[in-house]
Amino acid sequence: MQSSLMSMLPLVLMFVVLYFVMIRPQMKKQKEHKAMVDALAKGDEVVTAGGVLGKVSKLGGNLGDNFLGVEIASGVEVQIQRSAVVQVLPKGSIK
Repeated sequence: MQSSLMSMLPLVLMFVVLYFVMIRPQMKKQKEHKAMVDALAKGDEVVTAGGVLGKVSKLGGNLGDNFLGVEIASGVEVQIQRSAVVQVLPKGSIK
């Protein structure tokens, strides 16, 4: 009985290490990203997953709450998914 318990110990230890090294930090990062996306407001300057810089001009829109309008140039607005926003820039970053 004790030998089977000892043979399971390395497997359990590997799972515990995997949880603390990979799974837990990834869940924390997902939670932070969701909080950032939920806190987006009109006028925020953002970077999308595709590397496009723009200013949030519309929240929601015709397609629903999962989308927002981003002005990428004067008079040019695109609609993107909220989840595509990867970073909120400090005000005044976009000239």
